[in-house]
Amino acid sequence: MAHNRKLGRTSAHRNLMLRNLVTSLFKNGRIETTDIKAKETKRLAEKMITLAKRGDLHARRQVLAFITEETVVKNLFDEIAPKYEDRNGGYTRIMKLGPRRGDAAEMAIIELVE
Repeated sequence: MAHNRKLGRTSAHRNLMLRNLVTSLFKNGRIETTDIKAKETKRLAEKMITLAKRGDLHARRQVLAFITEETVVKNLFDEIAPKYEDRNGGYTRIMKLGPRRGDAAEMAIIELVE
């Protein structure tokens, strides 16, 4: 994790925010956020799906340590990971939306690839 973006937050705040974003992504299938947050979320979400594809107990505990809701972890292991069994990476897609009205931050949608 040498190339961590700081996102203008303390490390604890940043880590929890990214955990929440990844959890929301797996819960809803797609989320709208800023472009840079989407890129960081993609990095972590792909790691979680790769772990879930392994499917063993140790992988499940590693994912549980990161994702904040047990129901989302169950869904990840039972439904999301099997869809990507034959795919090596590239489980998510980022689509740019343009600037946000309030502060002109670049917005993006990140979603799971079908």
